[in-house]
Amino acid sequence: MTSKHDPKSWIGRTAQMQDNLRPQPAQFMQATLDRSPSFTHADPLPPLWHWLYFLEATRHSELGRDAQPKKGGFLPPIALPRRMWAGGNFTFHVPLILGKDVAKHSAIKSVVEKDGRSGKLCFVQVEHKLYQDDRLALTEEHDIVYRADPDPAAPSPVRTPAPLDPEFSRVVTPSEALLFRYSALTFNGHRIHYDADYARDVEGYDGLVFHGPLTATLLVDLACAETGQTPRQFAFRALAPISGPTAFHIKGRRTGNTVDLWAKRHDGVLAMTAKAHF
Repeated sequence: MTSKHDPKSWIGRTAQMQDNLRPQPAQFMQATLDRSPSFTHADPLPPLWHWLYFLEATRHSELGRDAQPKKGGFLPPIALPRRMWAGGNFTFHVPLILGKDVAKHSAIKSVVEKDGRSGKLCFVQVEHKLYQDDRLALTEEHDIVYRADPDPAAPSPVRTPAPLDPEFSRVVTPSEALLFRYSALTFNGHRIHYDADYARDVEGYDGLVFHGPLTATLLVDLACAETGQTPRQFAFRALAPISGPTAFHIKGRRTGNTVDLWAKRHDGVLAMTAKAHF
């Protein structure tokens, strides 16, 4: 028997939201990516840009130490203090169209606790389904990882080197303005993206952290640009943080109807992998 404080008792919990896909957030995202704002009603929303919508207006007093909403509402009350995106899996059934209403149905699918090399971990998977015109438009499996604060005495994690055989590549140059704008667009108050002292001294990063969802968005955007198509499915997995002001690369190669993608840090470390199916 589980108690109401047991994170596993959150499995099966659901939530529903409604929003209208106003063109303005998409225009602001275009500007954030240094593109001319052009989106208007009836245009299709690019893959993963749905994260600009369904934002939760959490009161300031209800934020945790990291300025994220305190746990124990829809998400389970995980005791571990640090949280981040571990990855995601997406199926694009039909395009989401700007200017129309969308319904979002969310459910906690699993809560798994593990012992990793860096300490205790807890993985939470949330399934989101987006409906437009009473049709299922998007299915998302959102993976969140919770972990302990860094132990200064712990050995450095073993990192995987990025592949050396891309067919195409782009350079991404982080800036404080870029991180601020994306945080604002997604109403993401996580301090690791704007408070460098907190990012370094509390969570153990080298500096401000580049958003994992933004890295994934840039990777799928790269695949769309190279193929001229929108994927049917997309998945990504975060492997190492991208932090500090140093430029990094997003790269990929195509095999048939599949594009393998990855983000490579300045030190050659593989930061994220992704795969798009067309």
